[in-house]
Amino acid sequence: MQETMSEVLPPSMKVESGETVHLRIDGREVEAQPSDLLLEAVLREKDIPHVCYHSALMGPIQTCDTCMVEVDGKLVRSCGMKVTPGMDVVTESKRAVDARAEAFDVILGNHMLYCTVCDNNNENCTVHNTALAMKVEHQEHEFKAKPYPVDMSNPFYRYDPSQCILCGRCVQACQTVQVNETLSIGWELERPRVLWDGGMQIGGSSCVSCGHCITVCPCNALMEKSMLGEAGYLTSTPQESLDKMIEVIKAIEPEMGYGAVMQVSQVEATMREERIKKTKTVCTYCGVGCSYDVWTKDRKILKIEPLHGDANAISTCVKGKFGWDYVNHKDRLRKPLIREGSGFREAEWEEALTLVARRLGEIKKESGPDSIGVVVSSKTTNEDGYLMQKLARAVIGTNNVDNCSRYCQSPATAGLFRTVGYGGDSGSIEDIAQSKLVLIVGSNTAESHPVLATRVKRAHKLFGQRLIVADPREHEMATRADIHFRPKPGSDLVWLCAFSRYMFDHGYAKTDFIAQHVNYVEEYRKSLEPFTMEFAAKQCNVPIETLTAVAEEIAHAETMCVLWAMGITQHVMGSDSSTAISNLLLTTGNYMRPGCGAYPLRGHNNVQGASDMGAMPNNFPGYQPVTNDEVRSKFEKTWSVTLPAKVGLDNHQMVDGVYDGTLRAMYLAGEDMISADSNANHVAGAFEKLDFFVVQDIFFTETCRYADVVLPGAPALEKDGTFTSTERRIQRLYQALPELGDARADWKITQDIANRMGGNWNYTHPSEIMAEMASLTPLYAGASFERLENYNTLQWPVHPDGTDEPILYVNGFNFADKKARFFPLQFREPSDEPSVEFDLFLNNGRQLEHFHEGNMTHRVAGIHEETPERYVEVSEELAQERQIESGQWVRLTSRYGSLRIKVLVTARVVGKQVYLPLASEEGPVNVLTGSHTDSATDTPAYKETVVKMQVLPERGSNPLKPLNFRYSGKPTPQMGVEVERKWKRADYRAPGSAGLVQIQVRSTR
Repeated sequence: MQETMSEVLPPSMKVESGETVHLRIDGREVEAQPSDLLLEAVLREKDIPHVCYHSALMGPIQTCDTCMVEVDGKLVRSCGMKVTPGMDVVTESKRAVDARAEAFDVILGNHMLYCTVCDNNNENCTVHNTALAMKVEHQEHEFKAKPYPVDMSNPFYRYDPSQCILCGRCVQACQTVQVNETLSIGWELERPRVLWDGGMQIGGSSCVSCGHCITVCPCNALMEKSMLGEAGYLTSTPQESLDKMIEVIKAIEPEMGYGAVMQVSQVEATMREERIKKTKTVCTYCGVGCSYDVWTKDRKILKIEPLHGDANAISTCVKGKFGWDYVNHKDRLRKPLIREGSGFREAEWEEALTLVARRLGEIKKESGPDSIGVVVSSKTTNEDGYLMQKLARAVIGTNNVDNCSRYCQSPATAGLFRTVGYGGDSGSIEDIAQSKLVLIVGSNTAESHPVLATRVKRAHKLFGQRLIVADPREHEMATRADIHFRPKPGSDLVWLCAFSRYMFDHGYAKTDFIAQHVNYVEEYRKSLEPFTMEFAAKQCNVPIETLTAVAEEIAHAETMCVLWAMGITQHVMGSDSSTAISNLLLTTGNYMRPGCGAYPLRGHNNVQGASDMGAMPNNFPGYQPVTNDEVRSKFEKTWSVTLPAKVGLDNHQMVDGVYDGTLRAMYLAGEDMISADSNANHVAGAFEKLDFFVVQDIFFTETCRYADVVLPGAPALEKDGTFTSTERRIQRLYQALPELGDARADWKITQDIANRMGGNWNYTHPSEIMAEMASLTPLYAGASFERLENYNTLQWPVHPDGTDEPILYVNGFNFADKKARFFPLQFREPSDEPSVEFDLFLNNGRQLEHFHEGNMTHRVAGIHEETPERYVEVSEELAQERQIESGQWVRLTSRYGSLRIKVLVTARVVGKQVYLPLASEEGPVNVLTGSHTDSATDTPAYKETVVKMQVLPERGSNPLKPLNFRYSGKPTPQMGVEVERKWKRADYRAPGSAGLVQIQVRSTR
C-alpha cells in the first residue's frame, strides 16, 4: 500500500547523506537520495503529468492520480512512494499512459476548459498545461457544474466551486505549510468541494488571507480578485457575453477537439505576456524577507506570485500577498512640499533641494556639523541607507545618524555583540524549522513574522518539534505551545538567568563546550548566585513547578533555537535580557551547529540592513567603529574627506539635543517618528523647536506636519536595490513600476542634496553604491548585484570570493580568540510599575493584518475592511469588575498622555493587563508611553507603561468586524487533505483498475 503524507519524510527536513539509491527508470539506471519521492526521481529524468503534486515543501497529496507509473509491474502513484533500491520503473507502458489519461479525464469532469477567456490563462495553469502536454482532444466524463455559488465573500480572492478539480493543493497548503488549518474538502458531500472551517463561506471563517491556497491552486478555482477581468484580452467582457463565448467553445469541442481551442488560447496567452510584466521584488513589511514576482499591467498590481524565495518559497502573509494598494493610493506624495505659514505649497525639485542644501549649510556653518541629525529609514534599501549615512559623515561632517532599530532591535544586537560577536540571527529560518525545541520569548511571531511562524507551526504539528512560549498574552503561538507561561512583564532576565544557574547546578551545562569555546566562566557563574529558581518564581509570578518543567525541557533538548522580539527588547533591561538569552544558549551548547542559536526577529523589512549600512552613531558600515583610527582612515581615503572621530547622537539623544539647544536641524527619511518613538508628545515638541526639519516619505505622515520641507520618496516597487532580512539574507529587488508623479528613489534625492552641499557624487545606479559599500565593508565584501541576480541570495558575512555563512560561528565566535564570552548581569526593576492610581499594565504590539501604525496597510482597502478601527484588549475579569463590554468607549491615561478608544473583551489577556495594537488612524498610540529607555542602547521601554481607565458613557459596536478571522473563526485541523476519505467514496475508482473498488488504508490520525 502506498504511503500517506504523514509517512513520507518531508523534503524540507531531508538531510543529504553520502548514500544513494540505485533504481531503473525506463530501462536507464539512475541515482536518487533515499528520502526522494519516486516522482522527484522521475522528473529529474523526464516530464510526466502531475497535477496535485506541487513542490517539495507541499509533499505528496495523492488526489489526482495523474502521475501513475508501473513499478515492478504494478500501477502506483509516483508521488506517493519513496524510492527503494533496485526499483524498476516504467513510465510509458500502455497501462501507465492509459491510467494517467483516465485520471485526467476525471479531472476535466470537474473543470470546464474555457482557457481563452479565463483570467488564469497565463502559461502557468497546471490544468491547461497538462491538457496540452497530454494532447487531450475530447473528454469522456462530461463536465457537470457543482451546485454551489461562486464565493466572493473575502476581500481579496474568490472561490469558484464549479471550476475546482478537488486536487487538495489548497488544503495541503493551509493545513501543512501555512498551518492555519482553515481549509478542508468535504469528501462525504454528494458533490465534494473545499470548505472553510467546515462551512461553505470564506468570509467570517478563520481564513487569514495569507494567499497560500491561491498560489498553489492549479487552475482558476481560487483567484485574486485583482486578476479578474484584467489579465486577458477578452476577460473584461461582461459576464453574459463571456458565458455565450464559453458555450460556443464547448459546442465546437466534440467536433473539432480541444486542440484547435488550445491553439487559440495559446496565442492569446502569448499576447498577454506582452502587456503583463513580472518583476522580482522583496516584501516591504516585516523582516522575514519574503520574495516573489509581482505581476503588473501598466500601474495596476495584478497579483503576487511566490515560489523561488529562499526565505518563503510558496508562502506569504496577507500583507505580502495583498497589501500593495498603498503604492498607487491617492494619498501618495507626488511633489515636494515647502512650508508656508501653517500650511504647505507644492514646489519643484530645484527649489526644494536648493532650500534644503542652503539651510543645512547655513546651520552647519553657524553651529557646527553636530547641530544636525540624520535619521535613516529601515524600509528603504541598503543603498539608500548607505548614502544617507555617507551624507551625514562625509558631507555634513557628523556621526549624528541613526535608524529605527533604536526603537526595537538595538538591545538584541547589543546582547549578541557582548557574547558571540555578531549582531544577527545565528542561522536561517530552515535551522529554526529543524530545531528540536523552539523557545519564543516576547514575540507574537504568528502576527509579527507570520511566514517564519509557519515553519515553526509546521515543524511542531508534523515533525515533533517542541514549542515553549513565554509571553504575558495568549497569542496564536502561545495557544499552540506545549508549554505557555506568563512571566510578569519586565522580569524575563530573572528566569533566563535562573535557567542558566539551574543548568550548572544540576549538571546540565555543556561543560566541554564551555571549556573549549567560552570565556569568563567563573565570573559568570558567580553572577548567577542570586538567581535561584525560588527567586525567579517569586519575581516572575510563575509557579516554580512550571519553571522547572521548562528548564528540564531545555536541558534535555538535542538542539534549541530562541526567538525573541520587542517583548524583550523594549524594556529598560532590553540589552541585558537579550544578553541573558545568549548566555543561556552558551550554557546549553546551543551555538555552532544547525538547528541552534539566537534569533532576534527584526521588525522592519530592512532594519537589519540599515544597521549593517552604518546608520548608527557609533559605527561605519559593517559595524566598524567610528572611533577606530584605522577604520576611519580607510573611509577617509575612499571618500576623500576628513571624518569625525566622536560617536554621534542616537535618535533618542537627538530629541533631547533639540530641547537643550545643541541640535538645530534634522533630515529624516521614511520614519514616522512621532508615531514610532516613545512619548509622542515629547517628540512632537522637539520637532516644533527645530530651526529646520526635512522629512522624506511616500505619505504625509504625522511627522510631516512638523517639517519645513517634505520630499516625496519612492516605495520598493519603484526602485532597484537590496534588502537584508532578519536571517542576514541579502536580496535584490527590481523596479516594477515607474516613480509616481515627481517622486524619486531615495538614493537619488540624497545624492542631489549631497551634491548641492559640495559632495560631488556621481552614482548612476544602486549597483555602484553597493560596490563602493562592499569595498569598504568586510561583512559584505563579496556581495554584488551580479552575485545577487534574480533569486540568488547571500547571508553575511560574505567573503571576497562570494561564499557566505548561512550558519554563524561554525569555525569560532567573532572575537580575536574565536571564543564566546559569558556576560554577567544584574536585575533591575522595571521603570513604570502599577500604582493605586495607574493600576493597569499596558502592553502593545502588532496585528497580523496591519503593519505598525498602519501608514501603508490602512490604505489597503481589503485590510481596512477587515480591521478598520483600533481597540484595547481587556480581560474578562477586568471587564466584569468595571462592568464594560466590547464596544464600550474608555479613556486610557498614562503619566504622559491619554487617548479615547473602544474596548474588546478577550481571554487573550488576563487580570489587569491590557493590550493595545499599534495600528491607528486616530493618532499615535505612543502618546501613552514614556521616555524611559534601555540603559545600553536608549531603546524606549515601550512595554513598561502603566495606565488608568476611565469608562465613558458612549457605547459603540464591537470593534471586531464579523469579516475578521478573530471574530468567530473556528479552524478545522487535520493532517493534510485526508485523501483516504476520497478513496473510500463509493464512486471512486483507481485509474487502471477493473472496476469500482474500495481501497482500504490504515488510519494515520
